[in-house]
Amino acid sequence: MKRCAILLIFLLTACGTFADPQPESPLQATPTPLLLATLPANPTPTSTPFQPQSPGNFPQTLFPTTPIPSSFTPTRTPFTPPLFDPESVLPTVGAPVSFYVPPYAPDPAVPLTDNQTVTFLLLGSDQRSQNQRYFRTDVLIIAAVRPKNGQVSLISLPRDLYVYIPTIGMDRINAAYEYGLMYNYPGGGQALLADTILYNLGVRIDHIAIVDFDGFRKIVDTLGGIDVPVYCPYTDWHLISPDLDPENENNWELYTVGPGLVHMNGDLALWYARSRSKSSDFDRGRRAQEVLRAIYNRALSTDAISKIPELYDDLSSSVTTDLRLTDLLNLAPLAFQITNADIRSYYVGRDYVSAWITPGGASVQLPNAPAIQSMLQQALAPRQRAPEEEKLLIEVRNGTSNPGWDALAAERLHYAGYNTRLAPADRQDYHRTVLYDLTSSPDLNRAGALLTLLGLQPDAFLPLPTSSDASYLLIIGEDYRPCFNPAGLTP
Repeated sequence: MKRCAILLIFLLTACGTFADPQPESPLQATPTPLLLATLPANPTPTSTPFQPQSPGNFPQTLFPTTPIPSSFTPTRTPFTPPLFDPESVLPTVGAPVSFYVPPYAPDPAVPLTDNQTVTFLLLGSDQRSQNQRYFRTDVLIIAAVRPKNGQVSLISLPRDLYVYIPTIGMDRINAAYEYGLMYNYPGGGQALLADTILYNLGVRIDHIAIVDFDGFRKIVDTLGGIDVPVYCPYTDWHLISPDLDPENENNWELYTVGPGLVHMNGDLALWYARSRSKSSDFDRGRRAQEVLRAIYNRALSTDAISKIPELYDDLSSSVTTDLRLTDLLNLAPLAFQITNADIRSYYVGRDYVSAWITPGGASVQLPNAPAIQSMLQQALAPRQRAPEEEKLLIEVRNGTSNPGWDALAAERLHYAGYNTRLAPADRQDYHRTVLYDLTSSPDLNRAGALLTLLGLQPDAFLPLPTSSDASYLLIIGEDYRPCFNPAGLTP
């Protein structure tokens, strides 16, 4: 499978491409830190290891309806990635600055980000026009990158998370940006939101990119649309046409997508990433990450990396950020060090919060600080993989007439940290999904973990030693159930 230019695509296309900050812009390349927080030189958070379930004993015979697939010899095109200097993109972490904390505020969180991590806060705003001066940020995703390890973690934050906003008080996290604009906070809305995240979550924000509705549509349409793997069918109210009056209820219809690989234009992608009338803010965080992954996959297929300067010019008005074109060009070689298995997804979901009604009648989510801190430690810690895991590759073939189901299964494996590639199946009438072990010494523990991950029964595992650079061959049959919850897959 192609290597994923995750960081570059997230910053170039998921939130638009980047304009140099103008003198009148409130965004500064290096916002003044305002919080009293001591950053450890080398924090050592402890990750929770992944414990696969034991698969037990597997049958050693083939089923009559599952013939041995024809032999295959993958072809590879030699490629030498450009050189990358991690030091060129690592942040410069200065000394903390004292900040007055009123007695009614919660204690600040323990800082978690070290000087080997670069963080990007990706924001989707509810700004509907350039004339709208004040707006809130309804989609919040932190992309934490460890350049020296070639690892990325995506962390979704719910908009209703009830936090302490410095100089303001307790409120929803999505209000911080608006307050920063309204009250002329030093550095503007982005600085107040960054300080709010550092105070409550302990995550330092190094860069911010924000895009509005129109900008997001333009980005997706500029790429020619995106193919989004929709694992679970999703239904919600959808405006029949973006040109119609949204205040007229007759202009809305219930619309369903999935399961399958769904091609979306900018309007449909925006609907899928942000709607929540029939779901929740937590589910919206999941779908927003799905759209981000689809955007960078599309950018790879259109060779967007080699067109960074052109895209920069075409889309420079679609996003507000502190990143410059030179910053993107410095980051470009990092794309070739990151594979699908290096991208992990995390969510501040229902298990990390408690629903609460404020005295003013607002519905908010109270954070479970210890649980969130534990999850963030795992998300931000460097991940060590055994050499055999680095070489592990799973080939996925679609043995059904359902278009895109091989891509759905591959993405499911990506969430759990496995590298994949897609290949055509010899036929499309497989009744059962089968996982072949192509190695000479089957690892039953790993096989059990894969079966559990894919929702398969033990008898779906079949040893088939053969000469291949892939470790496993997954053939999707009609019995495959593509719906899954990505929040439970990150090891």
